[in-house]
Amino acid sequence: MQKKLIALAVAGLASTGAFAQANVTVYGVADASFDVVKISGDANNELGNTTRVSTNSSLIGFKGAEALGNGLTAVFQFESAVGFDNAGALGANRDSYVGLAGGFGTVVLGNLTGPTRALGAAVDVNAGATGIGANSGLLGKLGNNLLSTTDSAGNYPPVVAGTPSNTTCGRSTTCTSIFDTRWKNAIAYVSPSFAGLNATVAYVANENKALNGLAAANTTGYDVGLKYANGPAMAAVTYNAVSTGNAADLKISDLRVGGSLTFGAASVRALFDLARADNFGAAGNVKVTQAVYGLGATFNVTPASKLLGQVYVARDLKQNGNGRDDTGAKLFEVGVEHSLSKRTMLKATYALINNDKNAAYDFGINASGINTGTLPGNASAVGGTVQGLSLGLRHTF
Repeated sequence: MQKKLIALAVAGLASTGAFAQANVTVYGVADASFDVVKISGDANNELGNTTRVSTNSSLIGFKGAEALGNGLTAVFQFESAVGFDNAGALGANRDSYVGLAGGFGTVVLGNLTGPTRALGAAVDVNAGATGIGANSGLLGKLGNNLLSTTDSAGNYPPVVAGTPSNTTCGRSTTCTSIFDTRWKNAIAYVSPSFAGLNATVAYVANENKALNGLAAANTTGYDVGLKYANGPAMAAVTYNAVSTGNAADLKISDLRVGGSLTFGAASVRALFDLARADNFGAAGNVKVTQAVYGLGATFNVTPASKLLGQVYVARDLKQNGNGRDDTGAKLFEVGVEHSLSKRTMLKATYALINNDKNAAYDFGINASGINTGTLPGNASAVGGTVQGLSLGLRHTF
């Protein structure tokens, strides 16, 4: 089973025993679904039903370790996303790193999942935290402004009172927040676990700093987390702060508190997320905050079959302390997962994002394209409802 090093370590699962192997291990996930997606109820247009076959965070990876003696182990991993209908060579666009592990903990350098992203995924009810119902549809987006991409100067679309975000996500693309993507050019330290408690600290280097004072982004930041995991209980708090170094000196941050509890055949999960941006907007004089909270649960009907569901609510944006009406959204998901074996699973999910009239949130994984501005009438489906039924098969190796 593929697991991200940082996410594992934050969960207290990284150990010297996990690094005992000397050979390279090839692993991966093949996850595909047939989706029926509909956009409706907006003020501008209705797309109606569309069908597609989606690749849900499928991947292939290579990992290994070498015992160096004196309690030291060298560890490495190269992991690449795989799209069934994409052409081109494999890259290292997922968790990929090299590092050292020992009694002091683990230090890694590369493309990393930080503790903030790991916590969001840990409380998501879906296998692999993927698919149209994933909680990343709402987490940390700050009105769909803080997505994983910016313009060439590191700017985000400005938040202007009374108007929706103009950040767009194309159909079948990843549409998660910057806090829910991997950090490039990062170094991280993961502490050993002490009675189930451990810490992770990650630093993002400012490799894109411009020469000779040229106007460009100068992105740097840090991501820290403290997590307790012991038996059926897990609780964590994370904080992620990023300075883009653009002309307005935009600073963004995200605070998360969450946990889960398993009892018998059931589990419950809860998460609170607070995203913030300072020096925001075209004039750089805006402070914006937004709270998102969610609750999820699973229940094992049989040893092989699991029911799942979750509800997340994005509250209205607050701009310079004042509320911006109807800028929130709600995410609802229900589903079932049935294991045919330890490695192969059938799954079915229904998910719905109900946008307020000034919002245009989209699925975090395999977006519908509700806010692309390319729908009939060349307008985003502001205030629309995005819903979908997904039937899929997931195989791990």
